[in-house]
Amino acid sequence: MMKLRILSLLLALGSFAAAQNTAPKNDTASKDVIATLTADDIAQGKRLFVGHCAYCHAMGGTGDRGPSLTRPDLLRAPDNPALFKLIKNGIEGSEMPGAWQMTDHEIWQVAGYVRSLGRTQTGPVPGDPARGKSIFEGKGACSSCHIVNGSGGALGPDLSKVGSRRSPAYLGKALTDPGSALPEGFLMVRVVSRDGGAIEGIRLNEDTFTIQIRDLGNRLHSFRKADLAEFNKEFGKSPMPSYKATLEAAEIIDLVAYLAGLRGGQ
Repeated sequence: MMKLRILSLLLALGSFAAAQNTAPKNDTASKDVIATLTADDIAQGKRLFVGHCAYCHAMGGTGDRGPSLTRPDLLRAPDNPALFKLIKNGIEGSEMPGAWQMTDHEIWQVAGYVRSLGRTQTGPVPGDPARGKSIFEGKGACSSCHIVNGSGGALGPDLSKVGSRRSPAYLGKALTDPGSALPEGFLMVRVVSRDGGAIEGIRLNEDTFTIQIRDLGNRLHSFRKADLAEFNKEFGKSPMPSYKATLEAAEIIDLVAYLAGLRGGQ
């Protein structure tokens, strides 16, 4: 029995030593590993990006739910160690999760691929931003629900930096088919109290026993679920109307151009 225990210990130590010898070196956030990556590393970074990042940032990093990465100056990652930390830890309070399923070396591979995207050329966004701003504030009535640089309504999300978070393609989809471009975790609900009062709105918080809602008049409500006669979750529904029928195609292009330029002064 003693010999068996010693043999098991030696095997475990051998496995640990082998892992240490094969583990990627210098894979820390404090060092810039990108310069040491090979072409194979960048190719592997692309494969990892497709599997873990393309859902939000699109194939080639051109942007969709997440911002375009085909630019050399990433707002939240001014240098390579910052990019490593951003990928590894995500962005708290946003839709960007941390890369818990990747090793540090794999994160550096993804970071290397992302930096390579910054060397690609991107075309200008079509449309007239000035006309788009007029539509936003006038015909589109977007400012009744959305804040831009401190002005507007608060029912919808603040759009002051939307151009740095969303791609033009995503913005166009949100304007014409809002239900297909909902943020992660967004949910419309409709509740009916036992006295027959019905409220439809945006879910703010929910736990096992209660739910908090912001109705379409921007009023806050809190309910105990046990006190509700009906509680319906309206998946894929948005309070935002589609502009496909109310705006001309050229007006939507101008509105996208305006929104794509909103970067919070960046």
